[in-house]
Amino acid sequence: MPTVAKDKGVTVRAPDPPKHDTEFAVTSTTFHAGGVIPNKVAFTPCGGENVSPHLSWTGFPPETKSFCLTCFDPDAPTGSGFWHWVVANIPARVTSLEEKAATKGLPVGLVQGVTDYGASHWGGPCPPPGDPHHRYIFTVYALDIPSIEGAGPSMGGARLVFSMRGHLLAKGSIEGRFGR
Repeated sequence: MPTVAKDKGVTVRAPDPPKHDTEFAVTSTTFHAGGVIPNKVAFTPCGGENVSPHLSWTGFPPETKSFCLTCFDPDAPTGSGFWHWVVANIPARVTSLEEKAATKGLPVGLVQGVTDYGASHWGGPCPPPGDPHHRYIFTVYALDIPSIEGAGPSMGGARLVFSMRGHLLAKGSIEGRFGR
């Protein structure tokens, strides 16, 4: 049962936890977990090629009907982080995305939501010059439904995560770092 807390007369309900206790594995051939993300992945105005990284996932629950994917930078100097990739409705049969998939063509049925760059496609790292390395967390979510109702190019990361509520079976993440 989700945690409910009262704060100054307001009831706050924590998000529903995953239906499975285990996280599944997310890997990349573009960068190593905890390692530095290569410059080619960086946003074009920051000297990169804006290449989406390779991602692969295994060990998710067998009853998974679809996946969602996000890339989030919690270190962005915005006060609320920065969404770099928002993808919904990945069919359960798809368990990896090739490097450059965001520009070479994603599997049919996927929906890319809006990033904090204001576009509905991959937007690579671009931290302010001189900042310490930022963390980029790629999270794949396994869902018990085939698609997120209302998912489209205007759906942002926070709304996508909220829309998964009650349907999350498990999730897995891989983190990379980037600075300039």
